[in-house]
Amino acid sequence: MDEAVIVIMLKDKETGFLDKELGCYKVPEYENLIYNTYAVDDNGKIKVFMKITTDRDVSDWEFEAVYDYYDTETILPFVTSIAEEEDCYNPTWIVSFDFVDDIDFMEEKISEILKAHHEELISVYETISDKRDEY
Repeated sequence: MDEAVIVIMLKDKETGFLDKELGCYKVPEYENLIYNTYAVDDNGKIKVFMKITTDRDVSDWEFEAVYDYYDTETILPFVTSIAEEEDCYNPTWIVSFDFVDDIDFMEEKISEILKAHHEELISVYETISDKRDEY
């Protein structure tokens, strides 16, 4: 299977347009967990924002259950912040981390985030598998 590649673009704070490419990064696995990604210049410091989601469409009851059982603490060692984004079709979280102008570092960072997120999703799916009646 071919590796996926993501491009991180700098988003203009005023217009919301993506106007400068910061880099292209290989994502060897779990690329389907990325909803989108962009970066913002915050007073000279560039922050990357990545929306991560589920690996499949979830049913209505699973939507709430995934949020209830997802432990954001598992992702925090790899990111600056993580927050739920409830306006999406499937459970989605916005993670942020500092941009570093080093391709290898950024690829490793993205891989760590996606691996931790994937492992947490698997744990959540197992935990909620028998909880349909509670939702």
